[in-house]
Amino acid sequence: MTGDAACTGFLQWALPRLGLRWAGYRKVRGTVCKRLRRRLRTLGFPDLDAYRAYLQATPAEWSCLDALCRIPISRFYRDRAVFDSLADDAIPALARAAQNGGRVLRCWSAGCASGEEPYTIVLLWRHRIGKEFPGVELQVVATDVEPAMLARARLGCYAFGSLKDLPKDLTPSFRRVDDHWCLSAEIRNAVDWQLQDIREAQPPEIFDFVLCRNLVFTYFEPALQSRLLQVIASHIRTGGALVIGAHERLPESDAFEPWNGRRSIFRRRPETRRST
Repeated sequence: MTGDAACTGFLQWALPRLGLRWAGYRKVRGTVCKRLRRRLRTLGFPDLDAYRAYLQATPAEWSCLDALCRIPISRFYRDRAVFDSLADDAIPALARAAQNGGRVLRCWSAGCASGEEPYTIVLLWRHRIGKEFPGVELQVVATDVEPAMLARARLGCYAFGSLKDLPKDLTPSFRRVDDHWCLSAEIRNAVDWQLQDIREAQPPEIFDFVLCRNLVFTYFEPALQSRLLQVIASHIRTGGALVIGAHERLPESDAFEPWNGRRSIFRRRPETRRST
């Protein structure tokens, strides 16, 4: 069987074995089930029972299944209220601290998909925030596990639907090329793209703010969420910010507190600071 009920049962069995949680996949299970049906056709299996047996007999196939379960949904300025809070409050405060400390302002976009999120940060800095801090340089590192997603991000060309939430004052860096809107080289070159699986590797730097949205705290199982939260915290400067998705919640942690009451932005507390 490969219908919705059979696929749901399969995912409820398989996802925990990948360190993923079913609750995060309820609304996107159709996407994963479609990929699974294509995988079954490729392997010549009649149903998911046969594929389950194949997984149990072929450990290498689990990495293929893991790839089928990735959900790279992104667009510019996704969750407007979150980015408004970043632009009006968090990023200026962090830039001021960087300016006072005579250092660069560092940002990490974890699970960046096709690049809309880190580019949004660069656009905010170039067109709105950075002019208030002329002596401060912004450095953005963006990581993702999918080479194809990073290739699209480096290209920097998007369908109009990806830009529908972007404020008008952030659009001058685009030019239309056929049916797409493409970013200038200046903006594209402002991001350091790195191929990484956050479960296994992270950039070495300490960051002023980290965006980890709609990935770890949506799709990963609770124990893995807690472990990665500690890892992420170790990469955030004391007083820095962690930004999560609008519908996500952090595991219990002493490392963070809400940023000025914001639901999706958290400040790194000093008492658990990692020595740098």
